[in-house]
Amino acid sequence: MRLLLFLLNLYTWVIIARALVSWVSPDPRNPIVQFLYQATEPVLRPLRQIVSPDAIGGIDISPILTIVLIQIVKYLIVSLAYG
Repeated sequence: MRLLLFLLNLYTWVIIARALVSWVSPDPRNPIVQFLYQATEPVLRPLRQIVSPDAIGGIDISPILTIVLIQIVKYLIVSLAYG
């Protein structure tokens, strides 16, 4: 359980790093940028399709939604484990 919570926390930080990188004009050939996009795009893309940035003024809120969902999953894991 601790490992799962650690991995969820780590993934949250990867999403935050990707969001921060998206604010600047990153070099798409940079290995770190490539890793961030490859690690997060499979999760962010479906949320982006559900809540299109075009529908809310061009702002992509998929990272925020993903982090909220991760926090809910963590809460459920801890609740089920500790009662």
